[in-house]
Amino acid sequence: MRVVSGIQPTGRPHLGNYLGAIRNYVKLQDDAVAAGGECLIFIADLHAISMPHDPAELRASTLELVATLVACGLDTNKTVLFNQAQVPAHAELQWLLSGTARMGWLNRMTQFKDKSGKNREGASIALFTYPVLQAADVLLYQATHVPVGEDQKQHLELARDIAQKFNNDFCAEDAPLFTLPEPIIPPDAARIMSLRDGTKKMSKSDPSEMSRIELADDADTIMKKIKKAKTDPEPLPGDKAGLADRPEAENLVSICAALTGETVDAVLARFEGHGFGAFKPVLGEALVETLSPISKRYRELLEDRESLDAILAKGAFRAREIGTPTLDGTYSALGLVRGRDR
Repeated sequence: MRVVSGIQPTGRPHLGNYLGAIRNYVKLQDDAVAAGGECLIFIADLHAISMPHDPAELRASTLELVATLVACGLDTNKTVLFNQAQVPAHAELQWLLSGTARMGWLNRMTQFKDKSGKNREGASIALFTYPVLQAADVLLYQATHVPVGEDQKQHLELARDIAQKFNNDFCAEDAPLFTLPEPIIPPDAARIMSLRDGTKKMSKSDPSEMSRIELADDADTIMKKIKKAKTDPEPLPGDKAGLADRPEAENLVSICAALTGETVDAVLARFEGHGFGAFKPVLGEALVETLSPISKRYRELLEDRESLDAILAKGAFRAREIGTPTLDGTYSALGLVRGRDR
């Protein structure tokens, strides 16, 4: 079992990142080690340059994300934690796979349409070929499993298509080069929505800081944001069905359930008939209890930038070791001779 996943260093990580992905990384690293395998988590800084960015902010965000992941419980003795830019094989393999990927496949990727908006002609080539780099990210390490959200399933399917076509075109039938990775979609992964609009995902890019709980927020900030979170005037129902057409109410109850380990129905059973004036303080306290230790450890780590750089260097060295055989095999399969000048 080899689990591979990446997270972009754009903006400070928030509650949605934690409950939807980061918390699961900690479980995955333990599962992978228990199965005799390993877990690779990378900071996707190469992906970040597909959109307009500030170089200084990108560097700072990369270190902040490393601090966040470690503060949340990622153990660098169990997990290979690194950033893409220190492993040139990611970019090399993307180019080698670009001869296999097809324009028609990329044209069907919905994320490019969403991120480019109405100005598709003005979008970067990197944004269009982003899914090929994602394929390289996981195929380089012969990933067996990749944790993905529903919005990323399409990209993993593309990675499998690229791997299958490459194996068919350039490898012997009984000796395929690339492993076809399987998705891991955690059944309990919470889909956390904006505190200002329950129909939109909680996002780093939302201009309103009140729309999200950042993992670095202190207790007072968390309580303030929850107090001001958008709700409706109706009391809470006794079961999940009663939350239909109440997106803000459903979001806050879902957050509470994810934090306490209860089902949504169990949370509602405790608060049936109560308004949000009674519910919000309880939710705020649950958030503070969960996030305060993370926030404290995060701030301590940020004070020691040398240690963060050392974590990335150590992880990149191991990642290069793991990825080199696959990169060599790709060059060879294509009839190319790989240079040894690095």
